[in-house]
Amino acid sequence: MNIEHFDDLLTLARAQPTRQRLLVVFARAELPDDATEAQRRTFEQGVGGALAPAFCVDKEADELSSFTALQAEAAALGQTWDLMFVAALGSRPGQALVASQIDVALEQMVAGIQAGQLGGYLPFDPSGQPVRLA
Repeated sequence: MNIEHFDDLLTLARAQPTRQRLLVVFARAELPDDATEAQRRTFEQGVGGALAPAFCVDKEADELSSFTALQAEAAALGQTWDLMFVAALGSRPGQALVASQIDVALEQMVAGIQAGQLGGYLPFDPSGQPVRLA
């Protein structure tokens, strides 16, 4: 199955033999303090900048009904975002994930995004469409 929308990822996560917890980091494009004038101009046109994690959530795949529901939760927090990065954390058969495992995984995701190490995460835009990062 191709992932053409976040809801496709939900479908795949729910179909796994073990429970999947989705880790989601919402990020904003920001202009670094040391940006050049040219970088400032292009950023004002909606191009460039650096990704900065803004907030994160974790949800069991079964407790999240759709991308629209996740988007509504983010909006209720009053936060804006430009991209969201998603990873799945699977439990072992017969064992539930503990909060400390989830917290460590989210912290590693945030650190990875801050360092520009995005390879292990699926990025989506605010409409739920996957994004190919260059």
